[in-house]
Amino acid sequence: MDKIPMTRGGFDALETELKQLKSEERPAIIQAIAEARELGDLKENAEYHSAREKQGFIEGRIKELEGVISLAEVIDPSTLSGAIKFGATVTLVDEDTDEEKTWQIVGEHEANIEAGLLNVKSPIARGLIGKEEGDSVEVRTPGGVKSYEVLEVIFK
Repeated sequence: MDKIPMTRGGFDALETELKQLKSEERPAIIQAIAEARELGDLKENAEYHSAREKQGFIEGRIKELEGVISLAEVIDPSTLSGAIKFGATVTLVDEDTDEEKTWQIVGEHEANIEAGLLNVKSPIARGLIGKEEGDSVEVRTPGGVKSYEVLEVIFK
């Protein structure tokens, strides 16, 4: 299996979520199932069916997180330099609107566009890989072709 690149922050967030699911959510849902069973007939017991459904979701998420964590390759962006690559924090200006945007290129499991964390597999990130400060890049996005100028590339 291929390694999954991620930053230390992304890895720590996944580990925290896994720990919380195992130590808090799983015991709570087991308790909820036990309480629902005490209510009697399981065929028409909505609380029981809801708790079982939630248990399935929690167990699935635990398995998913364990798989991702086992394949994680933590990359420290502060040890990198040069052209844009995984871990780079990039400031761009949209050549059409002059709007500036800053994103860090991260792994797909930690990406959150609203928080400025751009999935390395996204069209914008793929278009930026290998570019340097001052370069122009055209990126084909679902919203159409966008033109950006790279203002700054830092690794922190």
